[in-house]
Amino acid sequence: MTGNTPAASTSLVEALAAGTLVLDGGMSTQLESAGHDLSDELWSARLLAERPEAVIEAHLAYFMAGANVAITASYQATFEGFAKRGIDRAESARLLALSVELAREAARQAHDEGIVRPLWVAASVGPYGAMLADGSEYRGRYGLSVDALERFHRPRLEVLAAAAPDVLALETVPDTDEATALLRAVRGLGVPAWLSYTVDGDRTRAGQPLDEAFALAAGVDEVVAVGVNCCAPGDVDHAIGTAARVTGKPVVVYPNSGETWDAKARTWTGRATFTTEQIKAWHDAGAHLIGGCCRVGPRAITSIARTLAMV
Repeated sequence: MTGNTPAASTSLVEALAAGTLVLDGGMSTQLESAGHDLSDELWSARLLAERPEAVIEAHLAYFMAGANVAITASYQATFEGFAKRGIDRAESARLLALSVELAREAARQAHDEGIVRPLWVAASVGPYGAMLADGSEYRGRYGLSVDALERFHRPRLEVLAAAAPDVLALETVPDTDEATALLRAVRGLGVPAWLSYTVDGDRTRAGQPLDEAFALAAGVDEVVAVGVNCCAPGDVDHAIGTAARVTGKPVVVYPNSGETWDAKARTWTGRATFTTEQIKAWHDAGAHLIGGCCRVGPRAITSIARTLAMV
């Protein structure tokens, strides 16, 4: 499971300049719909070790649904998180690299199934709070310095970059401290990155104004897109305009379905508010990468792909 993805001779950066691309949906959403239990602290990263074929199947479902870009199952994959399960550093590095290889394999299988469009792989880099598995990625401000956060992120970024994804997805970032650390950590890796905050209204989850948050990435050459993910669909509109104005870079958006997670009951409540009309509006506002996060599955990705094909 090595080598470049078939038909992806155009780089992701070049493709972004040419038009709008479709991201996949929630990895956990698809795995859970296939019957996999993700209640473990490692979440979907556990399946890298135990059921790698399930990860391939999830990626493949999104490619077949219309996605151009697959985000790997490495969001919650860290050396520290794996160590809690007795997995040593060498095996942890293998699993991080494997996350990229599994997405590449899904792309190969998609081409075998008749998909002819270029397909790309984004290596997910979740926030420090994802490793804690206590919901703190939606609060930020972990009590760590920027230097400490950089030391946490850099080793796995090095491993993921060495696996040669098309882009590093620095995603679900809750505050500017962690963004600063991540932007330091990607320097010199030789792989482009996007920076995506999780937000509440017009601020990061930690409460910083989005213009200040996006400004951190404006002069970072490694960053090829900025935006938001794992937020309510209604939070996207403001973010697109702010990100484009402040950075001049392509904008990436992949919100949740609009349902609300009840942490106490451990269930989703409310109704989905992700609509075709929103997708068109995001495109018209300047979004270059559009997909979904939690509770957004292959059916929604097909809707996004069909909508973007008509604009």
